[in-house]
Amino acid sequence: PAHAKQIQTKRSTITVSAAASLSKAYTELGKQFEKANPSIKVRFNFSSTSSLVSQIQSGAPTDVFAAADVTSLNKLQASGNVGKTPKVFARNSIQLIVKPSNPLGISSVADLANASVISLCAKTVPCGVYAATVLSRYGVVIAESKITRGVDATATLNAVSTGDADAAIVYATDALSAKKSISIITIPASKNVIASYGIAVVRGSKNSKQAEAFVQYVLSPAGQKVLKTFGFLAP
Repeated sequence: PAHAKQIQTKRSTITVSAAASLSKAYTELGKQFEKANPSIKVRFNFSSTSSLVSQIQSGAPTDVFAAADVTSLNKLQASGNVGKTPKVFARNSIQLIVKPSNPLGISSVADLANASVISLCAKTVPCGVYAATVLSRYGVVIAESKITRGVDATATLNAVSTGDADAAIVYATDALSAKKSISIITIPASKNVIASYGIAVVRGSKNSKQAEAFVQYVLSPAGQKVLKTFGFLAP
């Protein structure tokens, strides 16, 4: 009978704010999590880690925060927005990407001096900080006039795939997901940065039990398997 449908348990919705570089992996994680937890619905809010920190500090309703670094979560713990110590749930490395045919013949970060437009993440977001570290390890200084800044990791990569920039320094996972529209140049481990991604339940969450369940799922073998398929490294 038609009215039987209404007896279904009411689903609680949790809002997960996550770094832009997690958007593909977390969308899939969310689907799997909902299958495993039919009473919980996940709503995602993807943006740069630094803008998510501002949103949370200004009281935007958020249950879980997943950042592309641990520093941002420590900042939120200090401001009282995060109660428990954040957990590292994944790691990521940085890669150099160029246009598909690599017209400038760039083979290393050292060659970026020959590019006319280089796409980097905004200075304050984790991918921008990591890129700056890699450049300094190579001793490469790029004039700000040659740099186009992406608001987050996704925008930074898109500048190369749409042809606006010659090269970009992005996360390895983003490079992997866009491999048809770009060419990847590996940055050797000795010069690379390993980014640690942290996750925590936000204090004041009205669904802290469900939020905790999501965090546990991300850390579980099932969640880790999803992250691995998107190129993330184990924590």
